[in-house]
Amino acid sequence: MVTLAQARAVVSAVPDPELPVLTLGDLGIVREVRQGADGGFEVVVTPTYSGCPAMDAIREDIGRALPGAVVTTVLSPAWSTDWITDEGREKLREHGISPPGHLRDRGPVALELSARCPRCGSPETRLVSRYGSTACKALYTCRVCLEPFDHFKEI
Repeated sequence: MVTLAQARAVVSAVPDPELPVLTLGDLGIVREVRQGADGGFEVVVTPTYSGCPAMDAIREDIGRALPGAVVTTVLSPAWSTDWITDEGREKLREHGISPPGHLRDRGPVALELSARCPRCGSPETRLVSRYGSTACKALYTCRVCLEPFDHFKEI
């Protein structure tokens, strides 16, 4: 029989379908894993944004990882990039995606004039497109090393 801790670990280790370098745990979208009296599990998730097209794939992947689990989607409170773990931020950086800053550290006005290049670390970057390879990322180019890169948007 699978324990609650094991179920949470299994679900948290499921790769994100759009960014497979990250797990659902890294993204912080797994809100809760509950075990019912019958031994079955309910997994509560919050998508990175309400129209996330990957939610069907995420539900299916959780179901494969934890057979019989019921996946419940909760939209409030809305997911925030602050929920990405430090390990997840490092994985993004290692794979050429500029991780978002922490909104909680910015005070009342969240304003970012540039995204730091994940390759060379320079803040001298230019927004090329507000949408990158997925809707939750923007496309930038570094003015120093000239590399293009995705930046995970702060939400």
